[in-house]
Amino acid sequence: MSGTSSTSGTSSASERNGFLFCADPLRLSRPDPQFADELAAARAAGGRIALLDHDALLAGDAAGAVARVARDSGPYWYRGWMIPSGRYAELEAALAARGCTLLTGAAGYRRAHELPGWYEEFGGLTPRSVWCALAPGAPAPTADELAGLAAPLGPGPGIVKDFVKSRKHEWFEACYVPELADRAQLASVVGRFVELQDAFLAGGLVLRAFEPFVAGGEARVWWVDGEAVLTTAHPDTPDTPDTPNAPDRDPVRELPSLREAVGRLGLRWVTTDLALREDGVWRVVEVGDGQVSGLPAGAEAGVLFAALAAAGAR
Repeated sequence: MSGTSSTSGTSSASERNGFLFCADPLRLSRPDPQFADELAAARAAGGRIALLDHDALLAGDAAGAVARVARDSGPYWYRGWMIPSGRYAELEAALAARGCTLLTGAAGYRRAHELPGWYEEFGGLTPRSVWCALAPGAPAPTADELAGLAAPLGPGPGIVKDFVKSRKHEWFEACYVPELADRAQLASVVGRFVELQDAFLAGGLVLRAFEPFVAGGEARVWWVDGEAVLTTAHPDTPDTPDTPNAPDRDPVRELPSLREAVGRLGLRWVTTDLALREDGVWRVVEVGDGQVSGLPAGAEAGVLFAALAAAGAR
């Protein structure tokens, strides 16, 4: 299920946007094999290609990470592995020092990448949530603090995550809380989640009201300048005729307020992850920065990268 649309202010072939892909950590002169198909699609769309040393960036060497990017080579979309918001700001500064820009700035990246940045714009479309800041490695909030945090959600089951990710593969241990009003149970799950995330905890702690979803009923919509250019399966679920990712279930058409929410967010390249609730209503589970969202194998990468290459300056 996919679609294309024109964007205002598109650029000519000679002015196509560039793409900053992650380099192979074992040989920095070539791209990471994980993104080979996407790089080919970007190149076919006429986009300029540059490589980033992702490991160097995460280690705090932003200047070294972009050393292979030609000076004054124009604007870039980043495309690669997730980057903590603080490191992304360092990447933006390092590129600026080389006369280059990111088409998604650091403030926009954080807004799409972390739940507190996008939650308000999607009110009513996504499970109710509360959060608090928590530094990586810090102890989990006390049972009293957690009870106060969870109070606005009321009784019922909930989900624990940080500003970016959950630990859904440790569902009962570090993700799902059968009853948020059970202080001991809530503290146990949160404590284990914080312990497992450790130094990788992103931004803080989030508690979300649990909503029952249809198994396998997930879709990811890719937006460029407010237009839905591609809808795919979620990378964690198969795309088969028996799932809502088939053409007879189009979340963009069935949920008109989704486009409005993306427009209010006002960011250039984002994804919305949707799940079909058991009552048949599409719900927004996550919003993400498109630069670091996974594209499922077999998806029409050419459609997406053609829209990104041609997106005009804004």
